[in-house]
Amino acid sequence: MALERIAVISDVHGNLTALEAVLADAAARGIEHVINLGDDVGKGPRGSAVVDLTTETCEVNVRGNWDDFLPRWSEETVAEMVWWRDELRPDQRDALLTRPLSHDLLVSGRRIRLFHASATSVHTRVHFHHTPEEFAGMFATTDLTGPRPEPTMVGYGDIHDVYVETYRGRTLFNVGSVGNPLDEPTPSYAILEGVMGSPDAGPFGLQLVRVPYDVEAELTVARDLGMPQYEVWETELRTGLYRGLQTASV
Repeated sequence: MALERIAVISDVHGNLTALEAVLADAAARGIEHVINLGDDVGKGPRGSAVVDLTTETCEVNVRGNWDDFLPRWSEETVAEMVWWRDELRPDQRDALLTRPLSHDLLVSGRRIRLFHASATSVHTRVHFHHTPEEFAGMFATTDLTGPRPEPTMVGYGDIHDVYVETYRGRTLFNVGSVGNPLDEPTPSYAILEGVMGSPDAGPFGLQLVRVPYDVEAELTVARDLGMPQYEVWETELRTGLYRGLQTASV
């Protein structure tokens, strides 16, 4: 049977220029299937345009933590949250809340589960430096995953930090971030390759890809729109230094 490839993206965060670069790279490789692990919105300037593009181009769009809480945001005194929320159309806010929380694949005999942050919740974070219990919990059957067969491979986003870890026959990988990478300032995504839908063992590949883009163009858009927290966003995009560490590093 022929091998097929799927691109897995995550954490665009309103960075339309980076998303377009990543999608163009996947298309240039002949990849026709894209799965998005969420956090289309917040932090960056063009969440609305990103939601429209992922809805159009991705076969599956999983809900992220920002996709989950931003449409519900009701505290009007937090100006930046109001700006990012109101940048979305009402129909987009509703649609984000209907996105699934996880998605399962069968590829060359491997059961693969994809979600945004963890099997517990879109708001429960599991970092690269995790405990054995946290690793095991990523493969658990929970209310978020539903009563499906336990996976042998799990992919997620949320932490904006690419890595792959295999332990006792189970592989955990993070696809990193398209629009707000924090391990290095270059967008990333993953490619899964194998025989789609096959329960039989077969050739399989997991590739992590970095794609440069025109960061100056995206920063110009954010500046022209008067996006809140522009300065910390600019530092994150240029250096990959998380905003919570910027003051400490001065």
